[in-house]
Amino acid sequence: MVEFFAYDYTGEPFIFLGAAHIGALMIILFLNLFLLRYKNKPPEVRRKVCMAITIVLLLDESSWHLWNIYHGTWSIQEHLPLHACSLLIWLTGVMLLNKNYRIYEFAYFMGIGGAIQALFTPDIGIYGFPHFRFFQTFISHGLLLTAAVYMTTVVGFRPTWRSLLRVIAWLNVYLVVIFGVNQLIGSNYLFVASKPPGPTLLDVLPEWPWYILAIEAIGLVVFLLLYAPFAVRDWQARRRKAAAGSVRQIY
Repeated sequence: MVEFFAYDYTGEPFIFLGAAHIGALMIILFLNLFLLRYKNKPPEVRRKVCMAITIVLLLDESSWHLWNIYHGTWSIQEHLPLHACSLLIWLTGVMLLNKNYRIYEFAYFMGIGGAIQALFTPDIGIYGFPHFRFFQTFISHGLLLTAAVYMTTVVGFRPTWRSLLRVIAWLNVYLVVIFGVNQLIGSNYLFVASKPPGPTLLDVLPEWPWYILAIEAIGLVVFLLLYAPFAVRDWQARRRKAAAGSVRQIY
């Protein structure tokens, strides 16, 4: 148990796409598939699922802060909820409980896009399975992804073109604000001051500041891919409507 919460962990380090990593990804996948069955459940049952996800998500994120406080490693330079996923975790709790559509827009594009990246290349350093940090990371990002998928597939929310534009606009405003915060307190939130330590997808990008532009471009592509299913559905609906109108004119 001591080793489970240890800061100077001496167990097996995290292995990219190792058995534990793949196992965690599969559990998250099966959870999302399992929750699809709640689409036809009564509203009160779906609300209970939202409540359960919220409680686990917030307890998990709080445990991360308590762990750092206990080990004396908590600092405003690293642990304020200013990273995209950290901020979204708290906002997602509000979204799930109040069915807030404006938060959903960010949870869908940024939550899914960011969580997938974090799940495939988690920034957890030496903390492999079965350390606390391993579980905490996959639970937080896994449920962030699950919350957005649940609100889309079960509750029935969906993004629009305006959602996409709003998220892009506000994300860039937030990036500028965080750049200023980083300069003020010497932090690296959103990784706009430098690349994070450890292997991440940013390692294949150019050096600062050019990788920020590359991230913007990659983010835009990811957002467009996430919106593509809805764009195709809307296009098909317009075609069917146009075809039905043509048939009525003939008769």
